[in-house]
Amino acid sequence: MELREKALKLIDQYIKNPNLKKHLLATENLMRHLARKYGEDEEIWALAGLLHDLDWEITKETPEKHPLIAVEILEKEGFPKEVIEAIKKHNHLQGFIPETKLEKALYTCEEMTGFIVAVALVMPNKKLSEVTVERILNKFKEPSFAKGVNREIILKAEEMLGLKLEELAEITLKAMQEISEELGL
Repeated sequence: MELREKALKLIDQYIKNPNLKKHLLATENLMRHLARKYGEDEEIWALAGLLHDLDWEITKETPEKHPLIAVEILEKEGFPKEVIEAIKKHNHLQGFIPETKLEKALYTCEEMTGFIVAVALVMPNKKLSEVTVERILNKFKEPSFAKGVNREIILKAEEMLGLKLEELAEITLKAMQEISEELGL
């Protein structure tokens, strides 16, 4: 069985919230775009994005355990070590230090998908096609907007990956617009 197909089956098994499934799909495509930018393995990076919150619903009451349960599941299922390591290190609450480019990308970039969803939802038609990079950057400066998004982590993309906020916003928006129908936006 192809790894993506196996990943989708696991998501169906462990994730019930349709918005969380959409977040995983958005992060998968973002990671694919970032892999392309850095000349890395698109399938490996996309898998890390697709599976990074596999245990979110299991650990929502105990965030300190996220993503350690996902790591156990993925190890049992035989997913590639680099995918598992990136997932293990993406939750800053764990205190792990991302070391590889893949780990740094997942750690710093995945929250941008949620931020862009929030921007889309305040647009007149609630569509990604209405969102611009300029709009994202303006909303990013408003601390009261999308308060649940950790801006400090996102801003570390520049230090860790040489990826300025504007470029990250552009890449993420493009990746999400490509799958806007799947995302319902």
